[in-house]
Amino acid sequence: MSTRIPVTVLTGFLGSGKTTLVNRILSENHGKRIAVIENEFGEVGVDHELVIGADEEIFETSNGCICCTVRGDLIRILTQLRKRRDRFDSILIETTGLADPGPVAQTFFIDDDLKEHFSLDAIVTLVDAHHIEQELHDSPIALEQIAFADVILLNKTDLVDAAALERIERRLRAISATAKVIRSRNADVPLDRVLSLGAFDLERALSLDEAFLESARPFEWAGVYALPAGSYELHCGAHGHDHGHGHDHGHDDDHHAHASGLSLVDLALLPAASTDASSIEALLDPATKIFESEPQAVEPAGVLHAQQRCRLRLTPGAHFHLEIPAAGCWAIFTEHAPAEFGMYLHAAAPAVTRSFGSHHHDLEIGSIGLTDPRQLDATKVNNWLSYLLQSRGADILRMKGVLNLRGETRRYVFHGVHMMFDGQLERPWNADAPRLSRLVFIGRNLDRHELEAGFESCVA
Repeated sequence: MSTRIPVTVLTGFLGSGKTTLVNRILSENHGKRIAVIENEFGEVGVDHELVIGADEEIFETSNGCICCTVRGDLIRILTQLRKRRDRFDSILIETTGLADPGPVAQTFFIDDDLKEHFSLDAIVTLVDAHHIEQELHDSPIALEQIAFADVILLNKTDLVDAAALERIERRLRAISATAKVIRSRNADVPLDRVLSLGAFDLERALSLDEAFLESARPFEWAGVYALPAGSYELHCGAHGHDHGHGHDHGHDDDHHAHASGLSLVDLALLPAASTDASSIEALLDPATKIFESEPQAVEPAGVLHAQQRCRLRLTPGAHFHLEIPAAGCWAIFTEHAPAEFGMYLHAAAPAVTRSFGSHHHDLEIGSIGLTDPRQLDATKVNNWLSYLLQSRGADILRMKGVLNLRGETRRYVFHGVHMMFDGQLERPWNADAPRLSRLVFIGRNLDRHELEAGFESCVA
């Protein structure tokens, strides 16, 4: 059992609900003893019952929590809190709305004294569902706050409709594929889902979504339909325009009409072996190849043929004719999720569907995961990660992983923030399960081939 004090860093854009959450922590009877370090712009209106710091910076609130303000140096205030270790069980640091959480997280890697007494537990980012799409469009800071998150509290969910929530969640997962997304209203969430999670402790955290470990795909959705031969009407364009679902994810190029919903979308029709999930799996590579070919432009009311990359021009209420040459199972792969451009096939519902990670490049920030059963050479790993941090440290916002080292019965767990890196041997591998190395990188302009080649160079 670690005696280090767990620290949660709370971040989120202005107006996302951080103050509401902090007020709840400092006033409600939740039975936890939490020391809250507010940023100096905090506006927490809590009755400070009792001054317990000689410098009058540290207050105890009526529910037994502690509150203090960072007026100067975070390290100094943490050192003061440590002298009162018996008064609290965990620490929450609230950052300003315009702050990149990276430097606060790095503090716990850099200072040896802090490393000895405190452990970074999780970075929790609050997101205002009502404004986040605009914020991501306008501000790189909003993007970084999400990229750093272990937990994303998607707050103010009552202010947007279900389709928008789905779209926003897909977008958040595209930026930070390993973060846990929790929906909330008024920042009302059980505190044990936010505090003392051990999310930074990869042993507990790295239950990766298997889909995340696949290569990125150029499509977001696939569905398989059982259809007799003939011509079918495919409706598109309704939702994307009537509900303004596009605002297209913050990028504006010739492929998209900016701010007015999607104007073009790519689609491919392929024959499938059956109507079960394995048939989609079998078509992933063929569909990817089609999506890499030259697109065929199709106007509204035009015909969509199989085995082609069809680029549909969307207008309000547009429809297209799907030509099915022979009866059987047919898969449709779409560049965007059907909800985003109102696509449905009039004649039939899909027998099976599958969603893929959103591939919108938010200022090129994204996640890449690697998994591999081979044993690694510890020296080579060290050399590779050191090189990576020196050459790409500014672009790598977060990296974390569990490594299978040759000659070692315990798993090696590491995580990094920008140029800072910390790793150690932890509990033994489970004898009944395969020893898999799993790595996650979150950052700007990451190159999967470069990371895979680097990993390959570490194989023992």
